[in-house]
Amino acid sequence: MPQLPAEHERLYKRIYLVVRQIPRGQVATYGQIAEIVGNCTARMAGYAMAAAPDDVPWQRVINAQGKVSPRADDWGAEAQRVRLSDEGIELDEAGRIDLARYRWPGPDVAWLLENDFLPPEDHPPDTGIQPSLF
Repeated sequence: MPQLPAEHERLYKRIYLVVRQIPRGQVATYGQIAEIVGNCTARMAGYAMAAAPDDVPWQRVINAQGKVSPRADDWGAEAQRVRLSDEGIELDEAGRIDLARYRWPGPDVAWLLENDFLPPEDHPPDTGIQPSLF
């Protein structure tokens, strides 16, 4: 793993532990990973994927629209699409993945507890709506 700032190392390790559980042929969203990890945002999960070591299946993490997120370099996004396609995941003409079909349901409760994660009922529900600041 590349040298990370100390404050990110523990969080990134937890993110990678979760992402390694996503099976071949399934995907998760950055927000889904953040919710499982706790005290994490989708953006943090994205930064972790950008710094992921080779043994982390980073290609299986996509955005909430079911798309590969744009990157500074075009080859990274294209490499992600190719890897997903090689795993049998279909992208439509707009580059979207059908989350109803390919979305990973997440780890089971026993795995969560064994690895010091909170089970879903202990996390606030993800409504998909950003809370108001006022």
